[in-house]
Amino acid sequence: MNILAVTIGGAIGSLLRYLLGLTLAKAFQNAFIPVSMIVVNALGSFGLGAFIAIEQLASDSFIYATIAIGFFGGFTTFSTFSVEALDLFSQKRYVHMIVYVSLSVLLSIGFFILGYAILVQG
Repeated sequence: MNILAVTIGGAIGSLLRYLLGLTLAKAFQNAFIPVSMIVVNALGSFGLGAFIAIEQLASDSFIYATIAIGFFGGFTTFSTFSVEALDLFSQKRYVHMIVYVSLSVLLSIGFFILGYAILVQG
């Protein structure tokens, strides 16, 4: 049953990532770094942090598989982040790559902590 939960959550998360990514890519098409994946990964980290903070939901294996593993696993994307970082490197845009990698990591971790803290404190 958890395989189905991960599949459904992953499909929904991937579709939302794709649609949000398209929208953000158009809005930030002239940005010097790939803003859309930074935003998607930060939002996904925030959501996962908030979800983990809700112990009653996070402790149910079916709900955890659907939301934490499936949805947020499909919504966030380390692979696209890696491709975009390598693209910046191969174009010799080293400062852009450092900014992109730094912002991606710091914002993702920071937003996870923020999402968690809001619900734990709230």
